[in-house]
Amino acid sequence: MKVLVLIYGDEEKWDALTPEEAEDVHTHHRAFAAVAAAKLVNGAELAATQTATTVRVRDGQTVVTDGPFAETKEVLGGFYLLDCNDLEEAAELSSQLIEARTGAIELRAGREEAA
Repeated sequence: MKVLVLIYGDEEKWDALTPEEAEDVHTHHRAFAAVAAAKLVNGAELAATQTATTVRVRDGQTVVTDGPFAETKEVLGGFYLLDCNDLEEAAELSSQLIEARTGAIELRAGREEAA
């Protein structure tokens, strides 16, 4: 089962991290990647929300705008794609992410195609 692990947190707090604090966060993510290696398909830290682009098609016209769709305190900061046996396994692995202590981790299972 493919599970998308969405990592949410406070972008202002992330931007305010000292170099040492940022390195600590990256160290935690390297440790997570090592523990989850057998299940890890992909993952990435995302660029700042102000660099986002939103695409909409309305009345047949494509509209591309700068910025995120909505302004919120917690923003999507990164993701992992895991290939787990079930959602419980994905939750157990994801609970080890440092952002689970200060932000939120959202798990989204991929739809299974009927055989």
